[in-house]
Order: sequence, then C-alpha cells, then structure tokens
Amino acid sequence: MIDSQPAQEDRTAAILTHLSGIFFGFIVPLIVWLVAKDTKPYLTTEAKEALNFQITIAIAYVAAWVLTLVTFGFGAVLFFVPMIANLVLCIIAAVKTSQGEQYQYPLTLRLIK
Repeated sequence: MIDSQPAQEDRTAAILTHLSGIFFGFIVPLIVWLVAKDTKPYLTTEAKEALNFQITIAIAYVAAWVLTLVTFGFGAVLFFVPMIANLVLCIIAAVKTSQGEQYQYPLTLRLIK
C-alpha cells in the first residue's frame, strides 16, 4: 500500500486507465503499465490491477463463447455477465481512484505481479 496521497496527474491517469477497459480492454492498461512502471508507483499499481482485471474479463468472454458453441447458442446469455461486470467494476474503480484510494477488483486473476 502507498501511504502518501498520489499526485493529481497520477490519479487522473489511473481513472482513465480503469475506464478505458470498458472500451479498449487490456490495451490501455498495458501501455500505461509499461510506460509508468519504473517511475510512478501509484499509477503502476493501478495499471497492473486494471490489466489483471481486463485479462480476467477476456478469459470470461472466451469461456462464454465456448459455452455458447457447446450449448448450441443457449450460452449466449453468458456474454452479458462479463460485460456488465466490466462496466460496473470499472466505474467503481474509477471512483475509488479519484479519491486517491487503491482499488482491487474482486474475482480477478493476479497474473501480472
């Protein structure tokens, strides 16, 4: 955990990183993490968290796609679960980040440490 309050520009970048997952998936969090990983600890932590969550969401989409194929289309409803979870949790993460807090997404695979 980071004790001091992060700079406003780092909080703004973290907010945009979390919200970008709604539209761009893991691309923006990956870029932010690679750019900031050696210089900005708060932004690095938030970018890794967003990246891990977006990878988890991508895996959930693949699982929903496979279940849709296996069940001959009946699993198509499962596409809405990761979509809604992504929308809601990215917004919650952006709000927490705007307050200078660190946010950890629930049920996320921590692949990037």
